[in-house]
Amino acid sequence: MRTYHVVIMNEPEEDVYSVFVPALPGCFSQGRTFEEARENAKEAIAGQLGSVRR
Repeated sequence: MRTYHVVIMNEPEEDVYSVFVPALPGCFSQGRTFEEARENAKEAIAGQLGSVRR
């Protein structure tokens, strides 16, 4: 199992949390809450890694 650092930024003017994964270029997500953004990041990482494995 690998661990990836994620960066979550609050965009108050847009009422959204933006997420990116520095170790995986192009791996981005977002959510309306911090928790939602964190869960969406997990899905984005899984999707990114799944597309690489094929």
